[in-house]
Amino acid sequence: MTRSASGQRGNATVIVLLVLFLGIGVFGPFALHLAQNRHNVVAPVAKRYPPDRKVVSGEVFAGTLAELLRHELEGGTGWRPNDFLLWGPGLWADNNANRQLGIVQAARRTATIFKDHLTKISSNEYDPNLVRAEASLHNEMTKFWFPSAESKLQEGIDAFEEYIAGLKTNPPRSRGINARNIELIRLFQTWGDMLGDAHANLYKEREADGDRVSMTRNDDYFYHAQGFTHVMFHMTQAVKREYAVDLENRPSVASLFDEVASALQQAAVLKPLIVFDGGLDGLRANHRRNLDAFVVEARQKMYSIREELEK
Repeated sequence: MTRSASGQRGNATVIVLLVLFLGIGVFGPFALHLAQNRHNVVAPVAKRYPPDRKVVSGEVFAGTLAELLRHELEGGTGWRPNDFLLWGPGLWADNNANRQLGIVQAARRTATIFKDHLTKISSNEYDPNLVRAEASLHNEMTKFWFPSAESKLQEGIDAFEEYIAGLKTNPPRSRGINARNIELIRLFQTWGDMLGDAHANLYKEREADGDRVSMTRNDDYFYHAQGFTHVMFHMTQAVKREYAVDLENRPSVASLFDEVASALQQAAVLKPLIVFDGGLDGLRANHRRNLDAFVVEARQKMYSIREELEK
């Protein structure tokens, strides 16, 4: 082979590699964007638990929590926060990883209220399956093994399923929801506090050390907060179904539930191709502020629900 032919083949290899890397750089983020759009939607409670389906108290709440966790564990690319470097929360494909960390944090806090208040009165013992479910969600969700995040999430799902099974035995082995206003107020208080934290991260322009929010942190805050809204949207629907009898006589509160769910739903599926952090009077969008508008709306309506329930 002549030197000229060898050189030409070498140049062709370089060109092919360049085209390959450019293709990955251009189309890779777009493919991730489309995949995330499909993943962000979970079958709503209205379809999983239609009005004509007979349910027992606590079933819809626990079943929705289990489905939210199952969707992240089994859907698409699975659990991302403990994946290798390129796919974990610290580098390129970090959007879903940060969103999943927000989802599990919101699920954990919701499970705590479920165990401590919605199914427990005064000196009654905790429901053992809810104890197991909550404990499984307190594992470090970025751990690859010993134990893996996936195994602990599956433990939580299994515990919620055992809880549901216990509701249907005779006599029931699981504790149903108390359906008292004071306990429901605690849930909305917790959610409101979490949305307050999300608002602070979405609204701020500078970090605690005085530096401006960096491009790498900008989308982290966006997707972590969106994980909160994803859980709360579906759980708001679950709560409305669990308290359907009580809400029939309180149309104003039922309407507030719908308004909260609407704001959370819009926040949960907001998916820009790139999360920009433009100035308030600039040409670029400020997606953190866009998401924050829905977060603040939901938080204010949750406060109104609490006021109505306290009457």
